Amino acid sequence: MSRLRRTMLYVPGSNPGMLADAVIYGADSIMFDLEDAISLREKDSARLLVYRALQTVDFGSTELVCRINGLDTPFGEKDIEAVVAGGIHVVRLPKTETAEDIQQVEALIEKAEVKYGREVGSIKMMAAIESALGIMNAYEIAHASQRLIGIALGAEDYVTNLKTKRSPGGIELLYARSQLLNAARSAGIAALDTVYSDIDNMTGFAEEVELIKQLGFDGKSVINPRQIPVVHQLFKPTDKEIAHAKDVVKAIEEAEAKGLGVISLRGKMIDKPIVERALRILDLSEASE
Repeated sequence: MSRLRRTMLYVPGSNPGMLADAVIYGADSIMFDLEDAISLREKDSARLLVYRALQTVDFGSTELVCRINGLDTPFGEKDIEAVVAGGIHVVRLPKTETAEDIQQVEALIEKAEVKYGREVGSIKMMAAIESALGIMNAYEIAHASQRLIGIALGAEDYVTNLKTKRSPGGIELLYARSQLLNAARSAGIAALDTVYSDIDNMTGFAEEVELIKQLGFDGKSVINPRQIPVVHQLFKPTDKEIAHAKDVVKAIEEAEAKGLGVISLRGKMIDKPIVERALRILDLSEASE
């Protein structure tokens, strides 16, 4: 089963209780935040707390991500060294605008891997795109490194850069979402949508999840554990979709056993896109159990 990233839960690196308990909420990925959620005076202590959590807490098979501070700050390089030493799975770079941003972080990750005995190339990367320039360069960013497993939209900074604000329907984000999604797909990596900050408006949140699912996103960043089951439920395939996917897989297996080159189901040819959709539906179904 391929790794699913339906939900990526933000966890402030300065909160020991949340760091320890984050795994119980069932998010596909946990993202320790050392950037926006942390005040300047807490940067060093938050970095140490995240390192210790990585070393001592059993997170099971949950993917662990850390949003570091940018390299244009005094904290970014220190963040990379600490989380690589701690055993992070993915380093998330904020405010990515060019392919060079990715390559600079990659060089520092490799340096830390060598220093701390990690397998070179084992630490992956994710890029958050949060400006008009970043969106225009999304294709180059998505193809900038073999370490890159996904790109994500950061809407608050993006709409501020556009000189507008977020609306309930999200029309101001449509171009950015489409550009980012197509860039991700061209590189064969994940596309993650932005957070929905009104945690009391679960109806609006569900509507936005339905929109980004229809667009084709792999999942959504979330800031409150109550948002996680909503996303997982909306990404869960229907019984009809699951049954059809199983029929597709069964038809493929039977055709391969008979040595048939052309595969059909109920009179319709099964081609590669149908197979890919069927396998993703079964992955989503398994994760939802």
